Amino acid sequence: MLTTFSTDIVVSPEPPARAAADWLVVGVWADEPYTGPAADLVARLRESGDLTAKHLELVPVLNPTGVAAQRLLFVGLGKPEGASRATVHAAAAAAARLVTSKKVGTLALVVPAPALTLAAGVGLVHGAQGPGVRKTAPARFAPDRIVLLNANPADLPRVRAEARALWLARELVNAPPCDLYPESFAVAASDAGRASGFAVEVWDASRLAAERMGSLLAVAQGAARPARLALLRYTGNPGGPVLGLVGKGVTFDSGGLSLKPTDGMVDMKCDMAGAAAVLAGVQAVAELKLRVNVLGVLALVENMPSGTAVKLGDVLTARNGKTIEVLNTDAEGRLILADALALAAEHTDRLVDFATLTGACMVALGTETSGLMTNDDAWGDAVLAAVTRAGERAWKLPMDASYDGLIKSKVADMRNTGGGRWAGAIAGGKFLQQFVGGAKWAHLDIAGPAWADGETPALDAGGTGCMVRAIVEMALGFGA
Repeated sequence: MLTTFSTDIVVSPEPPARAAADWLVVGVWADEPYTGPAADLVARLRESGDLTAKHLELVPVLNPTGVAAQRLLFVGLGKPEGASRATVHAAAAAAARLVTSKKVGTLALVVPAPALTLAAGVGLVHGAQGPGVRKTAPARFAPDRIVLLNANPADLPRVRAEARALWLARELVNAPPCDLYPESFAVAASDAGRASGFAVEVWDASRLAAERMGSLLAVAQGAARPARLALLRYTGNPGGPVLGLVGKGVTFDSGGLSLKPTDGMVDMKCDMAGAAAVLAGVQAVAELKLRVNVLGVLALVENMPSGTAVKLGDVLTARNGKTIEVLNTDAEGRLILADALALAAEHTDRLVDFATLTGACMVALGTETSGLMTNDDAWGDAVLAAVTRAGERAWKLPMDASYDGLIKSKVADMRNTGGGRWAGAIAGGKFLQQFVGGAKWAHLDIAGPAWADGETPALDAGGTGCMVRAIVEMALGFGA
């Protein structure tokens, strides 16, 4: 069902001009002297105006002289003062998107500076993967081999682990819902655990009922596919604190009885991107053998309309005993996360959840920035710092008591919608806060950046792998 990442990634001390490859990718800084391979060619291209080195500019040379590679690609890096992990990652991804439209044996890349090895290496793999997972004639071909030149060899294990993790997350998000559903997602989690060295425990519907996961089961009751919950456990620091990661895994969201229109439903296979990020992130942590303990909780359901579906006006009882009035069955992500968070909070006092939760967050922040909400500013700031170090984007939204009324119900402890147009993302955060107990918790609403509607120079349409790299940074910071 899922394709696995099989490209061999190596670091070579060989001079770039002597690297034998189908393509040699070289970054060029804007308004800076260039001393890399084919310097005379770069000078002529600059003089003619064919190479400005603005960020993401691509200039291929199909019959280069002075280099061993068969083809040469110059990629603009922009100005050095604006360089970051995000900009270099995007430049490498843009280069890979151009060259991997045809089969490639060896792809060599000159890392702009050894300190940028992680950004360049992972970005190159990111751009080599497309969304056409079921096309008879693929539009994207991963290279057989990637060679990183001028790289830091110490970063190679992390490049490999994060590249494989991003690949897994994007494969999951791009998989059609006829193939990826709660049971098959749980199988994918078990397979990843066996391959990478972390334990996976899967709860079926009867176990979920025994564990009082009433809110999660209510969402699943309208679907023919039964719910699953997967517990991922990685122990790299026995006896130490545990980082809890919770992922929303709605493998298809029709809206339930609050049925979405076709335009709003067509890409709802992506509503499990939070669970995909958690699974892929834990895989990377395990492969790197980080000195940290992680508990991942994947809440896996389909949200479908039927005669057994949860109804508007139903009152649910979650694992922690709190009651929820359902006023919109399309606000189902918070219902499954309620039980998952309550469970995770029983085992750790540091939690982060990842969820494609609200369209309101995209209205507030656009499609490239996640909304971050927290009940503890210091913990929220630590999570935000990890996201930023990873080259991803998030913005902190307010969560003070003035928003408590958004989820007030007349018949239950709370309602599952804010009851109006305003502060919808914060209403979702306020709801989730009711299930974390005394744990320090951060919520990342990734509805915007988890899915790309169209192509950009650096990214194909479809799943983006949002927050996988951030989870590795969180684990590194937590274990420090």
